[in-house]
Amino acid sequence: MISHTKRLLSLSTALVVATTSFAFAEPSAELIEAAKKEGMLTTVALPHDWCGYGDVFASFKAKYPEIQINELNPDAGSADEIEAIKANKDNKGPQSPDVIDVGLSFGPSAKAEGLLQPYKVSTWDEIPDTIKDPEGYWYGDYYGVMSFIVNKDIVANSPKDWADLLKPEYAGQVALAGDPRASNQAILGVLAAGLAKDAKSGKEAGEAGLAYFAEMNKAGNFVPVIGKSGTLAQGSTPIVIAWDYNALGWAKTLNGNPPTEVVVPEKGVLAGVYVQAISAYAPHPNAAKLWMEHLYSDEGQLAWLKGYCHPARFNAMVKAGKVPQDLLDALPPAASYEKAYFPTLEEVDANNAAVTSAWDSVVGANVQ
Repeated sequence: MISHTKRLLSLSTALVVATTSFAFAEPSAELIEAAKKEGMLTTVALPHDWCGYGDVFASFKAKYPEIQINELNPDAGSADEIEAIKANKDNKGPQSPDVIDVGLSFGPSAKAEGLLQPYKVSTWDEIPDTIKDPEGYWYGDYYGVMSFIVNKDIVANSPKDWADLLKPEYAGQVALAGDPRASNQAILGVLAAGLAKDAKSGKEAGEAGLAYFAEMNKAGNFVPVIGKSGTLAQGSTPIVIAWDYNALGWAKTLNGNPPTEVVVPEKGVLAGVYVQAISAYAPHPNAAKLWMEHLYSDEGQLAWLKGYCHPARFNAMVKAGKVPQDLLDALPPAASYEKAYFPTLEEVDANNAAVTSAWDSVVGANVQ
């Protein structure tokens, strides 16, 4: 997976002659009509400031005003999304999600539990094989790298690397952007910290990351609060470990109030892929399929890119001249990504198991 995805990243610096025309692979009239008859789509765990989702929702609503979007629990983690499917297997009401957007390891495990249904979007061939289930049960949507976002009103000297976060000057300042027992973003934050200690990716790095956060917690630097733009701005979590696209999105929203800095660490540069899937128990399966068609259209992929995420079809779209240069220019410098490590699915699974099972016993901080 590493070499293939490295090629994906290298294209972010390609010189592109962008075109303003879109070659949409339009969904069928039958699918659109069936989705309109259902009249609703239920999503879960999709904050509008995550990966440009605000624009994604707006463009879907503009295109299909007949379909109401029911948004559940925007701040939930990947494990919560899976639990939402399980808890509503026999419930066709508004608490049952149609679609999920989860960390890479949650796709195959949800498939194995029979929680997903297959669907291949019309742009399927442009999604890299390394980040999709061959049968269409789950498929990669976007990726980014783990970073630190810093409130510069409070933190004069920004940390440059993971080791810096243990310094006394950052007492009571460092938070994860999720609960490491349930949030993919936080679970992989622990993996990144372990990689920075030169541990082997997977179980070993997960355990090294837990030891790192135990040390941080003991030193009094770790804040057991889920970090987001609001807590960053208020100063309760002046340093948040988060995906670069979330950090950059928050910085854009805060617009200098307070001033912020986004830092990609020098070691432990971890890249993470998220995946889309449709619930096997979706109350609105046709609306779910239409949502997927929208997400993987040129329009949907560029909306994610505007939110600082590298979309799954990035490679093919750059090659086809479909990515405007200003969107490429808005991404972090390519040098920040050169050290990025893409863990295999097996490594992600092993880390997930290590972190979620031992966070309470090793670190002992109740993040909420």
